[in-house]
Amino acid sequence: MSPRPLRTVAVVLIPVAIGINYAGKLVAAALRLPLWLDAIGTVLAAILAGPWVGALSGLLTNALYGITADPVSFFYGVVNLLIGFVAGFLARLGWFRRALLAAAAGTVIAVVAALSSTPINVSLFGGQTGNPWADGLFAFLLAQKVWLPLASFVGELATDLPDKVAVAVAAFAIVRGLPHRLTALLTPPKAQG
Repeated sequence: MSPRPLRTVAVVLIPVAIGINYAGKLVAAALRLPLWLDAIGTVLAAILAGPWVGALSGLLTNALYGITADPVSFFYGVVNLLIGFVAGFLARLGWFRRALLAAAAGTVIAVVAALSSTPINVSLFGGQTGNPWADGLFAFLLAQKVWLPLASFVGELATDLPDKVAVAVAAFAIVRGLPHRLTALLTPPKAQG
């Protein structure tokens, strides 16, 4: 799947997606939610403009958040990039046509996010995620003598699964609420086959 030239509306969508991601992350942190909520814009951009726009939105979100709020965010840029790419690919396959399919897409995205976050968590933070709920599960699993990378993955997935399902369904709902004139300008063609 090669990148297509970006349309002007897709380029304008990227900062909007970054703003949504940034706001979601700040709200989740301020309310101490057990979720990240930092990828709604990434998934939204991916649904509307394809995998490459979603991936770029995700990567740039982490760069901006790393510069302005938390340098650790730089390390997780690849995770948000993969979220955008996978969401865009699933959108092209029609996984965001209905809410139930969007929830299933969120599950796939959660597994990708957890798999890509785990090596970062293990190498930088001894397996911890930075989320108190996930880290509690991680500590419990370690106490049960579960292999550290597996305990880290399970802890990460325990947070990523509800988060990414919520993110995917929220992005789906936003797209459904947008005027058709706008979505027609952005939506890439569906995969053939």
